[in-house]
Amino acid sequence: MNRIAPCLLASLLLPPALQAEETTLLVTQESRDDAGYQPHSSVTAARAPMKIIDTPQNVTVVPHQFLDDRAAQDVDEALSYVSGVTQSNTLGGTQDAVIKRGFGDNRDGSILRDGVRSVQARNFTPTSERVEVLKGPSSMLYGMNEPGGLINVISKKPQLTPQVHLEGRSSSFGGGGGQLDVTGPLGTSGFAGRMIIDHDETDYWRSFGRHRQTVVAPSLMWYGENSTVRIAWEHMEYLTPFDRGTVIDPRSGKPVNTPRERRFDERYNATRGDQDTLSFQLDQTLSDRWRSQLNYAFSRNRYSDNQARATAFNAETGILTRQADATADAESRSQMVQLTFNGDVDWGQVNHQLLLGFDYEADRTFRGDMIRGTKDSSFNIYHPVYDVMPASSRVSAKDSDQRENVDSRGWFIQDAMRLDDNWLLLGGLRYDSFDVMSGKGRPFKTNTEASESRLVPRAGVVYNINSWSSLYASYTESFKPNTSIATQIGALPPELGKAYEVGAKIDLPGRVTGTLALFDIHKRNLMVSELVAGETVTRTAGKVRSQGVELDVAGQLTSSLSLIGSYAWTDARVTADPENNGNELTNVARHTAALFLTNDFGQTGLLPADDLRAGIGARYVGRRAGDAANSFYLDDYTVADAFVAWSTPLDHYRVKWQVNVKNLFDSTWYPSSGNNLRVAVGEPREVVLKASIDF
Repeated sequence: MNRIAPCLLASLLLPPALQAEETTLLVTQESRDDAGYQPHSSVTAARAPMKIIDTPQNVTVVPHQFLDDRAAQDVDEALSYVSGVTQSNTLGGTQDAVIKRGFGDNRDGSILRDGVRSVQARNFTPTSERVEVLKGPSSMLYGMNEPGGLINVISKKPQLTPQVHLEGRSSSFGGGGGQLDVTGPLGTSGFAGRMIIDHDETDYWRSFGRHRQTVVAPSLMWYGENSTVRIAWEHMEYLTPFDRGTVIDPRSGKPVNTPRERRFDERYNATRGDQDTLSFQLDQTLSDRWRSQLNYAFSRNRYSDNQARATAFNAETGILTRQADATADAESRSQMVQLTFNGDVDWGQVNHQLLLGFDYEADRTFRGDMIRGTKDSSFNIYHPVYDVMPASSRVSAKDSDQRENVDSRGWFIQDAMRLDDNWLLLGGLRYDSFDVMSGKGRPFKTNTEASESRLVPRAGVVYNINSWSSLYASYTESFKPNTSIATQIGALPPELGKAYEVGAKIDLPGRVTGTLALFDIHKRNLMVSELVAGETVTRTAGKVRSQGVELDVAGQLTSSLSLIGSYAWTDARVTADPENNGNELTNVARHTAALFLTNDFGQTGLLPADDLRAGIGARYVGRRAGDAANSFYLDDYTVADAFVAWSTPLDHYRVKWQVNVKNLFDSTWYPSSGNNLRVAVGEPREVVLKASIDF
């Protein structure tokens, strides 16, 4: 194989004069430090790089190597081996929805991209490098948030070392995709660029439907002597089935006995849209002890959808009553500005790692024409006939023009005090003020309009037993504004959370990093919906509590055998509510467990310097309540995954073939529930073949 193609492409990025070696080391240091399965540090827990064993909360890092081995395509696959994480109501598979420590839903503000809150429908994209999960409240650092934790998706950055990655994929469901990822220096002045282009188009595994996604993501970085500047843009266009899944048979409390491939909606059930993310980041070294970071991010998601929505089910006759609904011209926008200063200060015998900052965020959500058809009771789930009920075009004036506006401003300060070789104290305080407005209808009616301000503390202590182990304890708080487009009863004060956590950590060099955590979280002012005189109204009421134990381990058992494993016991219940007191929270599993083992077999002898890797794992999710009333439960499930990857150098190319088998034993499983008429159905066995070349 000749070298003409890679040399031509590399010549566009790499001039004869290369960058200084020390600059290249700076760019690649982070990826080398956390290469493989074992993470050592996180940028999420302190808004700056910090060792995991020095962090007084459970922070789990899902590294790039594992995501590549797993062939992860979405947030659920990326997080499936993290403790205490389950899926929430995904709105028919159209939104990311993740529960952490018992809390979370779609559009709950708990997903960040490079440290900035995202309004996107899908956040794990081909630009994702790794994922960090910070458990427990994090409002002191990031503002509005659920008390269960947040997810930070870290993106791929331009590199000063030239690299080209070409990839092709094929799925047993039908169809496939491909990717081009090019990065390298631009000139000799410290500039580096990256371009990622990815297209995926596969058949949906159920009766009908198709997934289509195209991503174009250019980015540019400048590595100066005292400054680093990054500008990145990501554009995605997507088509995805709007699939509400199956329904519950009230006689058995289980999903109805129909083939799992059978859909109960129509061919027009789909969501079409596009999303853009534009980000700017400036890192500046101010002195030997101080540096600053300025972030600006703009994100937008536009979509329209159609659905034949189930409204009632007659178990005796098998008749499913459906209504043709749609959302047209929906858009979510967010802008955020962050300015932080990090200082390394010695006062007496105590070292202080200081963080001071300000952020401003403006979120806008608008849904234009809300289409509501008439109800139809002619569909039999046991003898389905499709293409009979057409999509509707009747606009409901009272439901249209839905708006939700949230503006927040926050000032914060944090001090990590290293008292001696053993003791580390961490304390922080945030002052946050926010304004909310929401409503709907033609003419428009404002149903929520409020302004609030909060002081949010954070405190923690770490005792380093030695260089590779520590004990810790922390107290953290969270808040999230309540806003409702529906008529409200009384004021809607923000949801407030408080959490206590204690634990132990290890970071054995060249082996494993692990965290054992015990937590107790209390949350109040939950927003609930009620039907009063035929109208949906909202109110705040009740308290919930989540307590449990988590174990996360990642790294190497031997020089060739790597693992990622987790276990969580979570007891999440309503503790004060007139109707649901004592009930389990929806979609929260009491037990979750996962283990993935990967072995690097090294050379096979088939070709010189080739390499064979293989891995197998399984994830278990226990029984979960299917609705707030606990009227039915989703059964526990175990799903296994496996892969084999073989790579070899061919004349300065690196060629790799990889086969992933997802749901190895073809289990039937139900990952989440919206209610008894909206139960998600897990994917059957899928075989994914990837072939790639790197140079």
